[in-house]
Amino acid sequence: MSQIVVSDNWVTSPQGRLFVRRWQPAAAGPAAPIVLLHDSLGCVELWRDFPAQLCAATGREVIAYDRLGFGRSDRRTEPLALDFIADEARSFFPLLRQQLGLQQVIVFGHSVGGGMAVNIAAESGSDCLALITVSAQAFVEQQTLDGIRSAQQQFRDPQQFGRLQKYHGDKANRVLNAWIDTWLNPAFANWSLAPQLPRVMCPLLAIHGEFDEYGDQRQPQMLVEHSGGPARLEIMRDTGHIPHREQPQRLLQLVADFIAGI
Repeated sequence: MSQIVVSDNWVTSPQGRLFVRRWQPAAAGPAAPIVLLHDSLGCVELWRDFPAQLCAATGREVIAYDRLGFGRSDRRTEPLALDFIADEARSFFPLLRQQLGLQQVIVFGHSVGGGMAVNIAAESGSDCLALITVSAQAFVEQQTLDGIRSAQQQFRDPQQFGRLQKYHGDKANRVLNAWIDTWLNPAFANWSLAPQLPRVMCPLLAIHGEFDEYGDQRQPQMLVEHSGGPARLEIMRDTGHIPHREQPQRLLQLVADFIAGI
């Protein structure tokens, strides 16, 4: 792996500070960075070594941040609104771009972060060069709800919950409850990315695991069929909901090839 410079930063918002980590190639050029958006229980640390690998594979800067209430970012004081996915693109991502001096970006979102990445691409117009979704939900389906209920049972085990506390500290309970309570709320049942997708004009790569526990292949198919720009679907065989842990090299190759072609 070529030399990579890692640095930590903070972005301020009216609601609190956001923790940011950047991976930059030692010989970084002017290419647009890749910004990672984590899943419902994720944070910067839970990407593990994937950002560094992605930086090396693409030769681009990679940026990841903890959403408000996650990881090292400040705690969220108000309840999570039902439009939190779209709100990330409206309220927080513009501050990240402004304070880090980002012009054009490539957005890469995992799971619910994929839905946020779709909203960012829709809001950003030509400033978003490409969109990559991995295991993203495009609408609420029974498999998603069943997967969340199964996880809810697992996290009743103190050992499992302790793993969450390792990354979110005393925010872990709120992180878990916000995920479960929001997705299982009947008022959230009709949520969908359908209104935003036609406004996504940049190239889209929608990646989904063959055995994803939280959504079947209709999820990425909807992303590809309704996107306003060129879109490609990739189903990763023998893979579940977390391809960057299960088959990182295959995922890196798919992403690097896609970005090289834009």
